[in-house]
Amino acid sequence: MTRPGPPALLPTGRRPAVAAILLAAVALVLGSLSPASTVHAQEGGPGTPRPTIVLVHGAWADASSWSKVITRLQRGGYTVAAIANPLRSLSGDAAYVRTRLETLTGPIVLVGHSYGGAVITNAATGNPDIKALVYVNAFAPDQGETPTALAGPDSALSAPDPTTVFDFVPNTLPPTPATDLYLKRATVFASFATGLNPQDKALLAATSDRPPSARSTSRPQPRPGGRSRRGTSSAPTTRSSRPPPSGRWLNGPAPPSPSTTPGISA
Repeated sequence: MTRPGPPALLPTGRRPAVAAILLAAVALVLGSLSPASTVHAQEGGPGTPRPTIVLVHGAWADASSWSKVITRLQRGGYTVAAIANPLRSLSGDAAYVRTRLETLTGPIVLVGHSYGGAVITNAATGNPDIKALVYVNAFAPDQGETPTALAGPDSALSAPDPTTVFDFVPNTLPPTPATDLYLKRATVFASFATGLNPQDKALLAATSDRPPSARSTSRPQPRPGGRSRRGTSSAPTTRSSRPPPSGRWLNGPAPPSPSTTPGISA
């Protein structure tokens, strides 16, 4: 019998399956539009344009983490934009992403990974061009919930002593809302990069730790921003050291939505 591993944090790893999921999501979006327009769009004719796929990364990552996914989507003929998530606060990050979305024209499929799921839930508010929200191993908090709380008691995020998980910058206790949370090397190996081999884990620990502020994952969801859009959640794309304890932690239901906007049904 296999012993359970250490508590999961925010798994990362191989992303080919993510691109396949996104391509399937886009196909569903196109299928929800006018059939005649969809045929024209898929054949490159004058009709409903293909959606721009906008990717929003999570904590301890940056936009380059989507590079392999972007390559595959571009090969499929899609316009892709990976937004640099500031990781400063949930409301501020959502506002930043929202302003970036306002520079785009045409239909949009908005994708969030990990903490990015909470961001897109808010950033989608008021933008009629967003046809679907896609949650890839992502948080989809309801109003008043925090990403940290959704991680559940078995997550490294819920460790009783956060100094065993993070290096605080600045290194003062107690941390303030503006304190940056760097993952300790041991945390990367045991709870973050659980789908990678030791060599890749070491590389990730050295290069990819873009820290969030303490306030970004601990402030409650300000509004049910994604409820006006259809959404989908994807299956985990890499092995985690332990199954997610909460249904809305890694692979949770997208926020419920009415049928007023075509897109992907939850």
